[in-house]
Amino acid sequence: QVQLVESGGGLVQPGGSLRLSCAASGRGFSSRTMGWFRQAPEKEREFVTSISASGLSTSDARFVQGRFSVSRDNSKNTLYLQMNSLKPEDTATYYCAASPRSVTATDVEDYDSWGRGTQVTVSA
Repeated sequence: QVQLVESGGGLVQPGGSLRLSCAASGRGFSSRTMGWFRQAPEKEREFVTSISASGLSTSDARFVQGRFSVSRDNSKNTLYLQMNSLKPEDTATYYCAASPRSVTATDVEDYDSWGRGTQVTVSA
């Protein structure tokens, strides 16, 4: 199983940008679909975006609206999430996760390995 550690979160002003990273260890990163989820206080964890094992296909939640971009570097066992034009409603803990399913996997239950999350706060 793959172990995941997120980093790159922080406080950013509305309209700003952040780049999250997810470092993977263990076996299987390059063969797994990877996803980003987020969870705001008192809300359920929700899908943000996913990327296929090859990196050639991605799937985004509607609220992404072209503001976020997922990528991966299989040679470095690292997943990225570039977030631009951030809004206060993007404030949440962001989690990376690995799935044995295809890039269309958007449910929490589709993912079997999770990081501990990194906090993103968008506020003036």
